[in-house]
Amino acid sequence: MRKRFQIGVLAGLALVASACGDDDDSAALPAAQAAVTTAAATQPPVTTAAPATTQPAAATAAPAEAPVPSRIVSLSPTATEMLYAIGAGDQVLAVDDDSNYPPETADKMPGLNGFEPNVEAIAGLEPDLVATDGTNPDLLSQFDTLGIAHWEGQAAVTFDDIYTQIEQLGAVTGHVAEAAELVGHMQSEIATVIDALPVLPEPLTYYHELDPNGFWSVTSDTFIGLVYTEAGLVNIADAVGEGNPYPQLNAEFIVSEDPDLIFLACTKYCGETPETVAARPGWDAMSAVVNGNVIPMDDDVASRWGPRIADYIEQVGAAVAHAAGVPAG
Repeated sequence: MRKRFQIGVLAGLALVASACGDDDDSAALPAAQAAVTTAAATQPPVTTAAPATTQPAAATAAPAEAPVPSRIVSLSPTATEMLYAIGAGDQVLAVDDDSNYPPETADKMPGLNGFEPNVEAIAGLEPDLVATDGTNPDLLSQFDTLGIAHWEGQAAVTFDDIYTQIEQLGAVTGHVAEAAELVGHMQSEIATVIDALPVLPEPLTYYHELDPNGFWSVTSDTFIGLVYTEAGLVNIADAVGEGNPYPQLNAEFIVSEDPDLIFLACTKYCGETPETVAARPGWDAMSAVVNGNVIPMDDDVASRWGPRIADYIEQVGAAVAHAAGVPAG
């Protein structure tokens, strides 16, 4: 996998984040994620454009149920994870090059780019459903023109958004029961982590590092920020990220804030480790470094709102327990 996905997942989204540090690098990180429009799981937002020659059905005819898709193309790594998690993997024909989980998706990568999709290549696969993140209206318009059904799962804002999208895909693909079971498991797992968190006299602070090249971070207005909020943590980036959910911080600010925990979300693509953080000028004396609270996270899970987010919050919970000096769980 290429490092471009870690920041590319932001680059495909709507707004451009302004720099929030003193650094000379003024390159803005594309940032704001569109809020999900929550639809009832029994009415999944699949759009199918009818061919121009289609005649209206007779007034007495019962509405036909949409056929269950068997040739799904996923251009969204999050949607790909959801499809496989509900048992619809066999219905997936092809995925984009960033859909690297579960591992068997490697056999279904024909070279599709989710950020700059080749509509002709996608249409040539003759899909009966294309799953996207909904951030490319021109692409969706082209699908409509070609009569290709599509499903949109935009960036989640709440846990309920995740559950809704899983249930929608379950309804679309004929895996309603499996989707409901997955949602129930996730809800139970997340609730167990939250209930086991220690009660602290003061909340712990944290810094979530998207990319060390510019110290890009997130605020609590992002989905991943919500995960930390649910764990009772306070985000140091909130102080400078008003109106910009993906602010650029600077080293001086981070060191001066001295967060209790540092979460590294660019480990696979940037090679960051607790050791590389400790080697940064002035960082070796920070509380998180001294106390062993620099936590490497999975880059992909940190940028997706799929089923593995339950594992992510479990790891956050373990980090909070360690920082608080109590046994995990």
